[in-house]
Parts: sequence; structure tokens; C-alpha cells
Amino acid sequence: MAFSSVEGLLLAAREQPVWQAVLEDDLRDRGVERDHSWRQMSGLWQAMKDTVSGYDPAARSHSGLTGGSGARLEGAGPGLCGPFLRSVIAAAVKTGECNACMRRIVAAPTAGASGVLPAVLLPLQARDGLADTVMVEALYVAAGFGQVIATRASIAGAEGGCQAEVGSASGMAAAALVHVMGGSGEQMAHACAIALSNTLGLVCDPVAGLVEVPCVNRNVMGAVNALSCAELALSGITSAIPCDEVIDAMRAVGDSLPAALRETGGGGLAATPTGRRIAEQMA
Repeated sequence: MAFSSVEGLLLAAREQPVWQAVLEDDLRDRGVERDHSWRQMSGLWQAMKDTVSGYDPAARSHSGLTGGSGARLEGAGPGLCGPFLRSVIAAAVKTGECNACMRRIVAAPTAGASGVLPAVLLPLQARDGLADTVMVEALYVAAGFGQVIATRASIAGAEGGCQAEVGSASGMAAAALVHVMGGSGEQMAHACAIALSNTLGLVCDPVAGLVEVPCVNRNVMGAVNALSCAELALSGITSAIPCDEVIDAMRAVGDSLPAALRETGGGGLAATPTGRRIAEQMA
């Protein structure tokens, strides 16, 4: 894809929606027809829906660390979160658990962060009765912002820490939410910038080297962060630092993280006594 900056993306979207600018760039980049690109993106949206709807509460990961938590989030709950927010949390956990249990997910942008986008989009569609076409458009928006992040910074935990995975997914989701709610391209950029700012420095410290602890629950954080940042942007609150500069800062922070905090399982929660004990049991 051609977009190496959010500024460039918004420039291309001056006379068309952001999602359409991303779609047309995909057509040029891959040399495919519009229907082909749309079918592929629609297939990804359907796969996200299938992951959550096909969640199996009896499934457990090979390690035994993950599984069944998604079912605990069904129903009314203790009352701290309303039905919508609780459904967001549940979708994030269910998708993260499906990944750990080797079921089918959509890596958006990665498998470890696969729960963020479906967690915010699926409950919103259900709540507001939105058409699938709107949600597919939102995925194009997310893809456009994700491409810029991948180009200017990273979407790999091994390269930039979890800020590059869950953080990137959160920024992408925040921009997608703004689109669904009728916001402008500028508001999408502000939502993404704020979401990324909130996750700067987030380390990647998988216990026993598995994408389970704390990865699954971090998807919840990424989803809730995306919601709050989209709400801020849609309310007219802006990021003091432009989105491209936030992404560049994210790259600089990722480069400065020690190797122990970049998916090696050598630091953070993985280095705690319990984390090491779990790793020994998995060996």
C-alpha cells in the first residue's frame, strides 16, 4: 500500500471517504478488481463474527492456561459495566482464547492482538443494527491506519513490544469506530493518535513464551482504550501531537526497549517467580 503517513492518507481522502481511499489504493497496489478486494475484506469480517459466535467454552489451550473465561463474561455480571461494555470485554476475551486454542481468528494486525477490532465492532453492530457494509468499510479504515503504523513503526511484538501489537490494534480500532459513528478523517487520526499515546511503552512479556498470559486480557485493554479514544475524538477532543509524530515516537520507544521486553519471555511478567515456574512446567 502506498500510504506511509496519516497525513498522506487524509490527503487522498479529501474528496472521498477514508475507507474508499484505502480500497482504491489496494486495487492499485495488488492489481485486483474492486469486487475481489471487497469480497476478501468481507470474508475477514465474516471470520471475525464466526470466531466469536463459534466460541467453545469447553476448549482449552495446550498449556491449560487459557480457556473458558469468555463464558464467564456472558450475562449481566457484577454490575460495574453496562451490557454494551461487557459484550466488548467478552468478545475480546473470546477471540484471544480462540487464538490460544488454535482456532480460526483474523490477525488484525497480529494474532496476539486479534481480539481488539472484533471486540469493538461486533457489539456496536449488534447494538445499533448496522449493516455489514458499514463494518467492512471500517475494516478498510483500520487497514489504512495499520499500514501507516507498520510502515513508520512496527506491528511486531518482537520488534516493538506489545505497543506494536495491542497498541496498534487499539489505534486501528479507534479510527474504525470513528468511521462507524460518522466522524471525519481528522477525528479518526486524533482517535488513533490518542490510543497509541495511551499504550506507548507497553512491553511484550508472554509467560512461557505463549500468547496467552497476559496477552488475552491485554486485548480487553486495547478494546476499551479504543472505545474511550474514539469517544474523545468524536466529542471534539484532539491529540496535541499529530498522529504521524505519535507513530514515530512509538517506533523510537520500541527501539529503546531491551530485548527482554520484546517477546522473548525474558522480562516483565514472564520473569516473575510464578512466570518462571509456569515456563519450567511447559518445558
